[in-house]
Amino acid sequence: MVLRIFGWSFAVTIVALIVAAIYGGPQAVLLVVILSILEISLSFDNAVINATVLRRMSEFWQKIFLTVGIVIAVFGMRLVFPLVIVWLASGLGPVAALDLALNPPADGAAYFPDGSASYETLLTDAHPQIAAFGGMFLLMLFLGFILEEREITWLSWLEKPLARAGKLDQLAVIIAGALLLITAAYIAPEDTVSTVMIAGVLGMVTYIAVNGLGELFNTPEGDEDGELVEGSKGGPTELAKATGKAGFFLFLYLEVLDASFSFDGVIGAFAITSDPIIIALGLGFVGAMFVRSITVFLVRKGTLSDYVYLEHGAHWAIGALAVILLVSIGYHVNENVTGLVGVALIGAAFISSLLRNRRTLEPVEATVDRDDEPEKVTVG
Repeated sequence: MVLRIFGWSFAVTIVALIVAAIYGGPQAVLLVVILSILEISLSFDNAVINATVLRRMSEFWQKIFLTVGIVIAVFGMRLVFPLVIVWLASGLGPVAALDLALNPPADGAAYFPDGSASYETLLTDAHPQIAAFGGMFLLMLFLGFILEEREITWLSWLEKPLARAGKLDQLAVIIAGALLLITAAYIAPEDTVSTVMIAGVLGMVTYIAVNGLGELFNTPEGDEDGELVEGSKGGPTELAKATGKAGFFLFLYLEVLDASFSFDGVIGAFAITSDPIIIALGLGFVGAMFVRSITVFLVRKGTLSDYVYLEHGAHWAIGALAVILLVSIGYHVNENVTGLVGVALIGAAFISSLLRNRRTLEPVEATVDRDDEPEKVTVG
C-alpha cells in the first residue's frame, strides 16, 4: 500500500531532482530538498484536514482531487499565482513579470530604474492582503469546528465551553470579524488597512459561500443502520460519499483551503531562494505531491478513525496558523515557528490518541463466584 500510494511522489521527486541538477547543479538540488521539507512540515496539518474532507467524497471526486487538483496545486498556486500577483502589483505585463522572475536584474533595475522593486519585494508587498484572505478563511474553518458540540473532545476543558458558546447564532462570524478589525486597527501598516479589511472580508465570504454551497447540494444518506447521517457545521458536511455538485463544491473547498496554506509557504521560500523554478520544484512538484500522498494514506489506512484526536489537533494547528497569518501582516514571523506549532499540536493529538486507544484496550478485572469462592477473571 505504501509503495502504491507514495510511488508517484517518489517518482516525481527523482525527476524534480534531476531537473534541478540540470538547471542549477548541486546547489539547486540542495535547495529543492530544503524547500520540500519546508513544504511538508508546514502543510502536514493541511494533509490531515484534506483527509477529513476527502473521505466524504466519492471515488470519482477523490481521483479528480488527486489529478486535476495536483495540477492546480503545483502550477497554479506555486508558480502561476505568484507571477499573477507580481503582474498585478507592478503594472508590468505578464511577459515582463515572467522575465523579471526568471532573470532578476539587480534590484529589478531593468524595470524599475530607481531600484524600488524586484520580483521578491513585489511578491512580499502583496503579503498583507494574501495573509488577510488566507488567515480569515482558515480562522472561519477553525471556529466552525471548535464551536460545534462533539461527542469526542480532545482539550475538553476548553472545547466543551466553546461548544456551548457556539450555540449563539453566527458566533464564528462575530469572532472572526472582531479579530479582523483588531488586525486592521492595530497590526496592519497604515497604508494597507483598507486592502486588509477587503481581503479579510473576502476570505470570510469565500468560506461561507463554498461551505454553504456544499451543504446546499448535499443530500442526507443512510448510515449502516439505515438512519440519516447528520451534517456538520465544522467545515464541509460530513455526509456519506458526496457526488455530483456536492462533490464539486467539496473539491472547490479543498482547493481554496490549499491556496490559503500554500501562499504563506511561497513567501517563506524567499528566505531560501528567489528563483521561481527552484520554488516550483521544491514546494510544488515534491512538497505538494507528498502532501497529497499523505492525505491519501490517511484516508486509505483509516488513520483518522483510529486516532480520533488527530482531526482536533489539525484544527487547533489551523487556528494557530490563522492567528500567525494575521500577526504576520504587521510583524515578521519566522517560518520555523509556523511549522513547529503545527507539528507540535498534531504530535500532541497523536500521542493523546495513542493513550486513549491504550486505555480502551486495557483488560478489566471482574469477580466471578464459582462454588462460593470468588475468583478474579481477566476480561478483554
